[in-house]
Amino acid sequence: MKNILKVILVIIGTLIGAGFASGREIYLFFGKYGECGKIGIILSGILTGIIIYRVLELTKMYEINTYNKLLERINWKHQKLNKFTNIIVNAFLLISFYIMIAGFSAYIEQTYKIPIHISSTIFVVICYIIFKKSIQGVIKANEVLVPLLILLIIYLGIKNFPYMLSKNSDILIEVSNRGWLFNSILYASYNSILLIPVLTSLRNYIDSKKGIIKIAIISSIIVIVLAFLIYGLLLRGQFFIQELEMPLIEITMQFGRIFKYIYGFVIIASIFTSAISTGYSFLENVSNNKKIYNIILLSMCVTGILVSNIGFSKLVELLYPLFGILGLIQIFMLLKRNN
Repeated sequence: MKNILKVILVIIGTLIGAGFASGREIYLFFGKYGECGKIGIILSGILTGIIIYRVLELTKMYEINTYNKLLERINWKHQKLNKFTNIIVNAFLLISFYIMIAGFSAYIEQTYKIPIHISSTIFVVICYIIFKKSIQGVIKANEVLVPLLILLIIYLGIKNFPYMLSKNSDILIEVSNRGWLFNSILYASYNSILLIPVLTSLRNYIDSKKGIIKIAIISSIIVIVLAFLIYGLLLRGQFFIQELEMPLIEITMQFGRIFKYIYGFVIIASIFTSAISTGYSFLENVSNNKKIYNIILLSMCVTGILVSNIGFSKLVELLYPLFGILGLIQIFMLLKRNN
């Protein structure tokens, strides 16, 4: 059970990044669709659970421990497509790492007025130290941060229950019902690009098929519950959140100014857990040996500081949907494969 918990914490740490915890992703993919968005959250969570189960099942069955080997197993007839998919996935992992840096810098600038280049430098230095310790560093970081992250979101969600039960919550942040189904699938799709390479590195922590089922179900339930809690919090700011980089930072201030800083910790924790998972996966996929690993690690951290100036919400809105569409190819290959 201890290993199962470790895997679940890594999965949640990967999925709950800056976009999720800030409320930006939940608004873009679900919140603006109102009641249909709620159905979308459930559908997306279930699809994510299916993906988790399928990947862990294949890694255990065929003793797969790298993303490249997984691609070979699920699509052995089309090696050119595998190479293209691998390039796309690596690009997305790297971009997601950059997005986490941008998210951290956006929060620090919005809250403390500290210049982006200073905060991004601090961020990459900490990541660099964790990456040097390989997968053990990633697991240990998630073991500490993810439980705190989950508890804080649940705590704020409980404090929001009185508002949810009031008449004010009847007004939904709804723009249109068009596209909600596609967006819910798209959300699971781009998350799969982040998640699958991470899952392949966790094979040694999987003991049995029963354990795989538990991991998939529990992970899916946690993601759905946390998404609903954030959805409920977004209702408090439905008339002003559209243009905010990190809407929940402002919304939680309605509970008291201290909660702005409490939720700030949630943002920072989610950024770090997602950044170290995606960054580590990228490094493992593109590195053949320790020397190359260290060279790419240094280059990745330095360029991350430069890219952080682009802006967090612009990166989320433009790149995530694009890679989500490409991720549908990967999901199709996973689900069609017969043992």
